Amino acid sequence: MSLNRGLGSAPLIALVLLVGQAAWHGAWAEGAGGAAKKPTRSICDRGAFRVVVDVGHTAKVPGAISARGFNEYDFNLRLAALIQHKLRDAGFTKTILLVTDGRARKSLFDRVARANASSADLFLSIHHDSVPDSFLQPWEYQGEQHYFDDRFKGHSIFFSIDNADPDGSFLFGEQLKARGLQYTPHYIEKFMGHRQRLLVDANVGVYRYDQLIVLKSTRMPAVLLEAGSIINRDEELVMNSPERQSLIGAAVTEAVDGFCAIRRPRNPDRGSPQPAAAVKHTPSADAAAQPANSAKAR
Repeated sequence: MSLNRGLGSAPLIALVLLVGQAAWHGAWAEGAGGAAKKPTRSICDRGAFRVVVDVGHTAKVPGAISARGFNEYDFNLRLAALIQHKLRDAGFTKTILLVTDGRARKSLFDRVARANASSADLFLSIHHDSVPDSFLQPWEYQGEQHYFDDRFKGHSIFFSIDNADPDGSFLFGEQLKARGLQYTPHYIEKFMGHRQRLLVDANVGVYRYDQLIVLKSTRMPAVLLEAGSIINRDEELVMNSPERQSLIGAAVTEAVDGFCAIRRPRNPDRGSPQPAAAVKHTPSADAAAQPANSAKAR
């Protein structure tokens, strides 16, 4: 995601299915009394389960600029298209690749409206990360000056408690667990300023980003993946490799299949998801890390 550089707000992760969902109630609603019960698993109806794979940013507002001068949007589009292909090959034939155009804010409301109109069961937004401009250092690549920061790398996962189904959003977020990778912890640091976030699950790397339009305004569980840092010179190369992209696509498919088995497809005739457990909205002692300012465009 581009945080300053006049290109809009933009923020790979290899993902595997977490077995057992008690972690949701342990990390998010700890103290509610007693151990949480594991949900009853059902057979996943892949042909009925609808996933919206959202391509972060637009060609006109391409998000972050990588350490070698490439647009985040191109990384997002390539990875999102591969994930859609993997899901459809696995039987999730109603998977939708959501591509929008135009300016940042307009595209945000457009993608939310299109996702909500699709009666989707899950919204997954794909992004690649950067850092604030003040962290960047110049370097020369192929005779041109570019900017990098090699200190931070790794993925991050965001959800919003203002989503119509925050429990479902968090539940899916917890199933997106890195396979052999680490998430980036720098969002909890004070030096991030108003971009500091509340880390809800330190095992997986799930953060709250309550104000983000595509997370709070969608009427289905919604998660945003910052797949990796393309401002980090080494990680940019890894993110661009077919091997890493294929690994991510396969792992996302596993996570979607697990989530589908737990949360059955919505019935379009009914027009609403299964009821979710009550969410504990009282933040923890770390809530100071969650800023109250309005959303940056995503």
